[in-house]
Amino acid sequence: MHSEQWLDAVCWDAQGLVPVIAQEQGSGDVLMFAWMNREALRLTAQTGQAVYYSRSRGRLWHKGEESGHFQTVHAIRLDCDNDVVLLTITQQGHQPGIACHTGRHSCFFQQLEEGQWKIVAPVLKDPSHIYEK
Repeated sequence: MHSEQWLDAVCWDAQGLVPVIAQEQGSGDVLMFAWMNREALRLTAQTGQAVYYSRSRGRLWHKGEESGHFQTVHAIRLDCDNDVVLLTITQQGHQPGIACHTGRHSCFFQQLEEGQWKIVAPVLKDPSHIYEK
């Protein structure tokens, strides 16, 4: 049985969550921001696949469970204050490279230009085709 003492080192917030940044291995692109609870972080480390905690759904969320855009985790890092996790990942899936539910490579596709938010990244796949039921 492996010790889970490493989980105790994380500074969880009042809701038992920690913010997580997913960064693409190779390009260094920041693909998304999400949250993890203790179980999500444990499962991510155990499986090598990103598992987050969805605050809106109130449950664990295996990235890609609906979209098919999974994240293979290469490294898990903790910042100097032990209150932010950084995942180094490879974005997998039907169309590799899509991390955002909008069908874009990254969730950070809006850039402030001259006092307005401008979309600076294309949609790679129509989200209605990603989440077909």
